[in-house]
Amino acid sequence: MRILLYNPDNGVTRNFMPHLWMFLLQTLTPPGHEVILIDGNAQPMNEESIARYVREQNIELVGIGAMTRMVAKAYRMADAVRGAGVKVVMGGPHVTEEFDEALGRSGGPRHADAVALGEADETWPKIVNDAARGELKEIYAPVDAFGQERKPTLQDYPAIPWDTMNLDQFNLVPKFLAPLLRKVPGKWGTFRIVPVESGRGCPYGCEFCTVTGFFGDSIRFRSNESVVDELLRLKARAQSEGGQIAVFFIDDNFAINVKRTKSLLRAIIAANAQVFWIAQISANLLRDEELVDLIAASGGIWIFIGMESIDPANLAAVNKGFNKPGEYAAVLDRLAQRNVFAITSFIFGMDNDTAGVAERTLQAIRSWAPGLPVFGLLTPLPGTPLYTKLEAAGRLTRPKHWLEFIAFAMAHTPLKMTVDEAHTEVRYAWDHAYSPEAIAHAVHSFDHKPVSYRINIFISRLCFRGIYFPQMNAMAWVKLIAENRRTIFELVKEGFQTDWGANPRVPIGAVGSGSNPGRELPKAS
Repeated sequence: MRILLYNPDNGVTRNFMPHLWMFLLQTLTPPGHEVILIDGNAQPMNEESIARYVREQNIELVGIGAMTRMVAKAYRMADAVRGAGVKVVMGGPHVTEEFDEALGRSGGPRHADAVALGEADETWPKIVNDAARGELKEIYAPVDAFGQERKPTLQDYPAIPWDTMNLDQFNLVPKFLAPLLRKVPGKWGTFRIVPVESGRGCPYGCEFCTVTGFFGDSIRFRSNESVVDELLRLKARAQSEGGQIAVFFIDDNFAINVKRTKSLLRAIIAANAQVFWIAQISANLLRDEELVDLIAASGGIWIFIGMESIDPANLAAVNKGFNKPGEYAAVLDRLAQRNVFAITSFIFGMDNDTAGVAERTLQAIRSWAPGLPVFGLLTPLPGTPLYTKLEAAGRLTRPKHWLEFIAFAMAHTPLKMTVDEAHTEVRYAWDHAYSPEAIAHAVHSFDHKPVSYRINIFISRLCFRGIYFPQMNAMAWVKLIAENRRTIFELVKEGFQTDWGANPRVPIGAVGSGSNPGRELPKAS
């Protein structure tokens, strides 16, 4: 068969990092089948174009994975594919929780011929074989001989052939710039952000998060050798292309077992497998000085920290009391001292939030080491304790909010503020955190470092600004550049005067608006 694996965009923001599930399932596909990957963020498609594609390319099976915020688009694309006479299998966290919805059993239309529940490492080969025989079942679940859910071990993790895969659609360097950038120091003829996992599962069980429900609360790890080998292959490919690569470790909490993480980082250093990398680590684990030393030495450049709130009462209410707002400044300073910086995530609309929460949060952020703050609204995702609680209390205003996705819009009534007030707060936070003045302030906070660091934070700030204010066309970028022209002029002038500085750090603005297959923006490591 010719098989298409498709991941949709949400139609609002771009995510420049592909999702791991496509590469993993391609690797796990039984021999004799051709698998094509399309990420809707890299190759935009609508219903008409995907229907035409599957007909013209003689596709016989389409696999579609999507998180909740993307599922409305996923359903529309699945309908178009099925309308073209091609079978569709859907999977992922949302479909696992709402499989009746995908199969048309809950009163709505049917979108999928089959669904893969939970982790599909073991069920995907069965799905492909059944489809090839014309015997596709409706539901595939990872269960043992006794009908109990079975989580795949990661000890025999498949070797994803990054060195031979076609990754052209994921290159973030425009083709016309590639010949020039191959000649600059460090060689930037290509640049890709690649997802890698070293473990699955999370024991914390935060009330709003889907990870524990989907991956479980027992942590499973790959061997150090497996992860190191993957990094070496990625590094070798980038070098052969005269380019660069960054890895996003998509583990929900990369350092959940600190001893194991230290062991892995030491193995990376010993094998000279360092690449630029980003990971999600909770603030409480970053108290460990040795861990932070190893993060920096192994290539870590940005750490995503789900701070969520500066209010301890909010954190306790969502089962995240292990976060201590009083420690946030010290954690960020500890990272910054080693030239590692933070993407900090905050959620508004929590039960103890009141009007003015955005400015109170920004006041705290301004006192910390500079980073990339991200703001979102508390969202009840299906299958989470939060959804169950709000549903029981009658507080859901849009119980099926995912069927009509609206970015940055509440789906329930907060306790101490109105829905409109919550919307105002999140807009205020983005407006003031990413204004030209705020961007200039962040850039100048690096005046004691080479200009490359200031360029890094500048580019990253512009791109992260696009999460809330999408820069989807040339005019949007022209306007943005004009607003920040003074900062741009200063950077260019200093760059030519100092030969662009030393020890450049890769800008990670291209990570975009979320990447982990088990999480929704805002993340909450």
